Amino acid sequence: MTQGNKLHPISEVVKILGVSRNDAYDLVNHGHLQALKLGRLKVSTFELEDFMKRNVNKDFTDLNNVKPLELEVNG
Repeated sequence: MTQGNKLHPISEVVKILGVSRNDAYDLVNHGHLQALKLGRLKVSTFELEDFMKRNVNKDFTDLNNVKPLELEVNG
């Protein structure tokens, strides 16, 4: 994904993270994803990459209580 630093509108953040528009805004509103407002809300490429790196193996089901991901093993 590294293509230099660029500002992505929420419509692009949704596609990059594979989440809904509401989920993207919730991540920003809860402080998990840093954004800035220049006309509209935008998130930098560096912030998106950092967000994905620092949150590997975390469960964001409850944004007020992000916890380590617990994988269920069937079998």
